[in-house]
Amino acid sequence: MTGIHDIAVIGGGVMGSTAALFLARGGMSTALIDRGPLCREASGVNAGTLTLHMTRAALIPYAIRGWEMWQAAEDWLGRGVAARAVEGLSLAFTEAEEDLLVQRARVRQAEGAPIELVDPVRAREIEPGLNPAVRRAAWCRIDGFASAYLTGRAYRHALVDAGADVREGATVKGIDRTGRGFTVRMEGGETLAARRVVLAGGVWLERMLGWLGVHIPVKCLVNQLVVTERIEPVMRTVLSIANGLLSLKQFDNGTVLIGGGWQGIGDPDMGGREAIPENLVGNIRLACHVIPALRATRMARVWLGLEAETADALPLLGDVPGVPGAYVIGSVHSGYTSGPWMGRLLAQHILGAAPEMGLFDPARLLDQTPAGQETGEAIPL
Repeated sequence: MTGIHDIAVIGGGVMGSTAALFLARGGMSTALIDRGPLCREASGVNAGTLTLHMTRAALIPYAIRGWEMWQAAEDWLGRGVAARAVEGLSLAFTEAEEDLLVQRARVRQAEGAPIELVDPVRAREIEPGLNPAVRRAAWCRIDGFASAYLTGRAYRHALVDAGADVREGATVKGIDRTGRGFTVRMEGGETLAARRVVLAGGVWLERMLGWLGVHIPVKCLVNQLVVTERIEPVMRTVLSIANGLLSLKQFDNGTVLIGGGWQGIGDPDMGGREAIPENLVGNIRLACHVIPALRATRMARVWLGLEAETADALPLLGDVPGVPGAYVIGSVHSGYTSGPWMGRLLAQHILGAAPEMGLFDPARLLDQTPAGQETGEAIPL
């Protein structure tokens, strides 16, 4: 261990990398540590969707700013990530879905989302490939997607240019508090000293907070994703279902990506390991129901991505309770969309500036039950 950094960011996904980038540009001696290449965990295997339809209402203002950052990635990141701005539709095919669609559209509109309710005729004008059985749709002009596999390379170049100490392939085993701040312990006996630390470890945040003696439960979701073979254009928008069980888009190369949070088998220790066949079939059938032309294509690949969720389905963004100089960022619903903006806000806070939007105090979640485990509490829209 030689010298001491102003700050060490542990976790090189979109949020951790963005925070590290703006901290380095703000004049801090910054180390970014990840056990693998940057943006290759959740940030590299997600669907890359940039949407407001699947974002919690309270996070809409953050997602809008994140969407804007992705579209302007070349300006602040130095390289593009193949971000595309397209229209988005959330769909209803049953009466229950229509009621849910209207409810969710209205709460998102109240938070500033440019969402409009449209009838079936207008929905099929926007997306001609839709199943005629659609009853109603919510249309949003702010939607799109980026290529998740390009983000790590872009961030690495930007971080190096900013003078950050980027340490890929370094597994952190723990953090010790010292008189000067913190000592980060890594596999192989290597250590790194820093005056401050940021925990940005996604589904591993519960364990990482435990290094500092803080217990905040974080649930691990294991989302299945499917990509088809290349086919002729069958859709031109990003599509979702009001009940949240589908996300669907076609890339420029002709492949169609099918997601929607259908669960597979895995956990933070072993990662995503195994698809659940009935969930896989259900997801594909739903996609084919929405865009009937997909029935003529074939599935090319399936993979699993991990997603973190707190008890109230809102982010961890701010100071680690009771640990001066320690910060945490993560568990952001639709985190890929708003991730860059969340990272920038945390950097503003650490650098002593007033964040442009409010943070989400992690202290509210101390010793609570993880989301979905007998809380009896509804998760916000």
